[in-house]
Amino acid sequence: MTTITTRLGTQLTTRIGHRPTRRVVAPEVRRRHRVQLAWALLVLNVMTFFPGAPHILPIPGSVGKLIAQGALVGALMVALSVNRPVRIRPSVFVFLVMVLAAEAMLASIRAEFLFGALFRAGRLCGFAVVLWLLTPWWPRRDLLLVRTHLMILWAIVGSVVVGLLVAPGLAMTENRLAGVLWPIPPTQVGHYTAGAAGLTIVLWMSGHLRRWIALTSVVVCFPVLLLTHTRTALLALVVGVLIAGLSLFTGRSRVRKAFTIGIVVFSVGALTLSSVVTTWLARGQDAQELGALTGRKLVWDAILAQPRTTFETLFGFGLSNKSFNGLPIDSNWLGTYYDVGLVGVAITIMLVLFVLIAAWFRPQGPHRALALFLVTYCVIASFTESGLSEASSYLLDLTLAASLVYNTSTREGPR
Repeated sequence: MTTITTRLGTQLTTRIGHRPTRRVVAPEVRRRHRVQLAWALLVLNVMTFFPGAPHILPIPGSVGKLIAQGALVGALMVALSVNRPVRIRPSVFVFLVMVLAAEAMLASIRAEFLFGALFRAGRLCGFAVVLWLLTPWWPRRDLLLVRTHLMILWAIVGSVVVGLLVAPGLAMTENRLAGVLWPIPPTQVGHYTAGAAGLTIVLWMSGHLRRWIALTSVVVCFPVLLLTHTRTALLALVVGVLIAGLSLFTGRSRVRKAFTIGIVVFSVGALTLSSVVTTWLARGQDAQELGALTGRKLVWDAILAQPRTTFETLFGFGLSNKSFNGLPIDSNWLGTYYDVGLVGVAITIMLVLFVLIAAWFRPQGPHRALALFLVTYCVIASFTESGLSEASSYLLDLTLAASLVYNTSTREGPR
């Protein structure tokens, strides 16, 4: 009897002693989390810290810039840790980004501000390397990168809302909503909000997002977008969702119902709220200011009139901070022409056309609809915003679209 009791006690002690003290996480889950972390760090890297912008948190300008720029190094380290041994997938899109980075490096050697131009070109190279390291996870059927990107956008929009609640006067500087926890200009807030709303709507139309989640996202995002008074973001959102919805129209009954409801709401709104919409679109500007595109035409004319050598016409003046004589360029195509010349413009056009054509010929489904929304948004925004030829949120959006149309004929990436 004593022997039996001793054995039972030993077995019980052994089982208790070997009980895990923490939850065991599967290797695939850990890899997925690291991929998500790498993508989040890329988003942080493109969220430029503006020291002069109003913000609540006492972050010194040098520290804020170090956090934003250091995020790219962190993304590279995380991407290397999850992609070990290193293996990448062939990608025409990332190859074109690398060619653009090499051309920017060549142009920046002759730049007036050599260090800044070379730093931006090197940053674009590092950005492209991280994207290439993440290519094994591009063709996943679970839309890992899209869901990750959407969650990050929700977090950004949430931080803007918190800033508005805590310091409404600071957040509504010049009657346009800006981020004040982390300084985010109104145009960028509009971009992130429109991206979150658009991805939410397309995922819901595709049947990949629950109704209450989609409704919550849209209810939060649309007022924030309207408070930013960002007309380009609203136009790009509407056109992008419309094209994505048309690509799903014949295969999804909820899309047809949504289009019917949308037409009714638009018609009623156009009849009853036309004066309010006109006031919002005018944004307090007169006809002359609207005709000059809020002063953009003056900068654009000055860029086109800038004297150039043959080398500068072909390869540009080197990567800049997308400003000319202290004024923002606010046009991707003119900014690209000024920075990397006609060659850079041609490469950027090839980037956009590659994704657009690949999305157009992809079979009907959520991947195609999401890619069409993203590339449409980027194309429309490119006329009054900069970013497709540098490491920016717009290039990240275009990369996300490229990942959605990646050829999946081969075996999928790590699971």
